[in-house]
Amino acid sequence: MNIESVKGWPKGRNAKYLITDSDASQVNAIRRAILSDVPKMAIAFVDFTQGVNQDNQGEVVESVNALPDEVIAHRLAMLPVPTYPNEGLHFVDECPNCSTLVEAERGCMQCQVLYSLNARGPSAEDEEEFRTVHVGDMMTLSDPMFDIPEEFARIPLTILAKGQYLEFYAFATYGRGRDHVKHAPAAAVTFRPQRVAVLQDKKGAETLFGLKLTTSDGRAIDAKLFTKNRVEDIDTVHDLEKAIHQVGPGTGRDEDFGEAIVFEDVPGAYVFTFESDGAMAPDVVINEALRELSERFINISGDLEKGLA
Repeated sequence: MNIESVKGWPKGRNAKYLITDSDASQVNAIRRAILSDVPKMAIAFVDFTQGVNQDNQGEVVESVNALPDEVIAHRLAMLPVPTYPNEGLHFVDECPNCSTLVEAERGCMQCQVLYSLNARGPSAEDEEEFRTVHVGDMMTLSDPMFDIPEEFARIPLTILAKGQYLEFYAFATYGRGRDHVKHAPAAAVTFRPQRVAVLQDKKGAETLFGLKLTTSDGRAIDAKLFTKNRVEDIDTVHDLEKAIHQVGPGTGRDEDFGEAIVFEDVPGAYVFTFESDGAMAPDVVINEALRELSERFINISGDLEKGLA
């Protein structure tokens, strides 16, 4: 099996890879590993402060807001907590410091990341009646490397009115997607056979070329895309696949177009795509999936050797 990034990818959190010398079952194993097996940090516990407080000016504030604590905790759980597989953080039940403790006492700097938030609604003198609390209002009490990425800072958590406050501590720990989706590092994990486009009838293809369509990078969809009547570039083939719908059944152009352009599968080659949630870079996600699979098969091989000894 060979895996390489498609030219021009990843694009931000979106990734596209070409996997060759493989079959669908092997590629699907990578897909399942990304969704279920790759470890990722996520907020697992939230400790909310409850009650009524009085500030230095004598104003009384209460720990209530527009949303129940359970809803806020769910929003926090789905945040992409930065995850660094090689930084030495442990699963809570494998932590050398606290794995032997009872569950209620587990948790230390070697197996969790700590966040805090202390926000209040507008003061009595403010003209505004409400204040929106965002993810960016949280503070990281652990290493700053675990700060929630800036692109997610404007995610709203709740709204506070005058006389209201929100205070909590949130604890992020390692987990896997098979235990809870908040630990899945990517979404829309898909694959399909690699295909090439073949120009069979230039006259019929003019039905498509005459529509003046363009590829995703702005090139005209015309005969110039083809080299020796073939297109092998993955993104260009995908653009052609989408363009073909403009001359397909129901368009009134299908008879003139016929099978002017057809698509052929490349044996043993697959295009693999997914979107990272932002906790890890796409290359880290797929490398961790491959590492998980490798360790699994090493363990199976060891068990077989022991069983057959």
